[in-house]
Amino acid sequence: MANTLGLDLGTSSLKALIVDETQAPVATVSVPLSVERPHFGWSEQDPASWIAACREALARLKAENPAAVAAVAGIGLSGHMHGATLLGAGDEVLRPCILWNDTRSFREARELDDEEGRAITGNIVFPGFTAPKLLWVLRNEPNIFERVRRVLLPKDYLRLWLTGEAMSEMSDAAGTSWLDTAGRRWSDRMLERTSLSRDQMPGLVEGTEVSGRLRAELAAEWGMPQVVVAGGGGDNAASACGVGVVQPGTGFLSLGTSGVLFTAAERYEPRPETAIHTFCHAIPGTWHQMGVTLSAAASIEWLSTVLKEKPGELTGPLGESCDAPGRAIFLPYLAGERTPHNDADIRGVFVGLEASTDRAAMVRAVLEGVAFSMRDCLEAGGGVGSVSRLVAVGAGSRSGYWLDLMANALRCEIVLPASGDFGAALGAARLGLVAATGADPATVMPEPPTARVFAPRAELEGAFEDAYRRYRTLYPAIRDWSAAS
Repeated sequence: MANTLGLDLGTSSLKALIVDETQAPVATVSVPLSVERPHFGWSEQDPASWIAACREALARLKAENPAAVAAVAGIGLSGHMHGATLLGAGDEVLRPCILWNDTRSFREARELDDEEGRAITGNIVFPGFTAPKLLWVLRNEPNIFERVRRVLLPKDYLRLWLTGEAMSEMSDAAGTSWLDTAGRRWSDRMLERTSLSRDQMPGLVEGTEVSGRLRAELAAEWGMPQVVVAGGGGDNAASACGVGVVQPGTGFLSLGTSGVLFTAAERYEPRPETAIHTFCHAIPGTWHQMGVTLSAAASIEWLSTVLKEKPGELTGPLGESCDAPGRAIFLPYLAGERTPHNDADIRGVFVGLEASTDRAAMVRAVLEGVAFSMRDCLEAGGGVGSVSRLVAVGAGSRSGYWLDLMANALRCEIVLPASGDFGAALGAARLGLVAATGADPATVMPEPPTARVFAPRAELEGAFEDAYRRYRTLYPAIRDWSAAS
């Protein structure tokens, strides 16, 4: 029986998951990672810690289940995106990796984010992306920049250690601002704008393709064959593979600290002016669009802190199904907003409070505000009707009320999976399975078993559309107020 190993390099931990040929979990471990913040707005990580975590994870798996490790036939990788890992002539690390949530290169991002940059990459150049980070290093750490032989994304540095190959794949590369996202190749022009060349970039494969084989010394250390290592995927693309979002018209809704609306597409149709991400998918010949609201479950966490009650105690009394939206409106811009406004300075508000507004009304307003912010993400992509079904994941998906609300706000089915691990580590393992066997991705990446389906109700459609229109009118007024304050 052949197993597959998925390695998911997250910001706070590295997770290793072994699944069998039926994709049932066999063994899993997680090793914590730390983030360093030496200055305001900086966020860095030591790449050596990724290797140490991977070595520890595999040592623990081997100690606990050596037979499962020995039966691994393929490895897939997932990782946090946009990180700048700078290597010298001997592949030595030149400085700590600058992470996705590092904002120091905001001036350089603004410089690169012009008509040319958007036309090539299909995206706004955000400060968290990789290219502006290298422009910052050029200007602020020139002695390091002149020694750069390679620039690798975080999971691809782990791959270099695993296989000896400097390779990346399309979904992660699309988040650098160096990729011609339509052509699925490096853009010489965008590299030139950051004083780099294609020689300093890794090779590119699709997420389902073989990127190399496990080095002999590691195979011997872990007691497994020199198995193939798949291209893998950036964390969101790998998560999509984990929940079966691989066919055009499918998508997932993630309600974590931030909210993500991810949809797969067979055509490249960028809309950078809406601040939606248009990236290559980890599946060949496929792209995806991703809208992000920065404060999803974070909005409920904020309210729970104010009211001094746990989030579940706030949402539980609402029941499992929603009514028409209330009069109070909440704009969830607690930390600025990404899609569709790309506005770091905007802040949230309650509007329409009255003497009868009670605790329950405020909770409903917060949940409705986040639902309408996800509707903004949907409209920034294909709009209502572009996707008929979304798989719900994340901590917020535990609230039946919120999922029913989302179904009516987005006017599409929301599917809650049965219990299980369907995250990026499983997606990475599935990509490893395709690379090892040549199987059809659609066959080995099904949607997980369904626990419950939430469908929009025709009798609520008018009320939700009216409430969404009111919600949409508020941002311009708040923007002007924020700019003046």
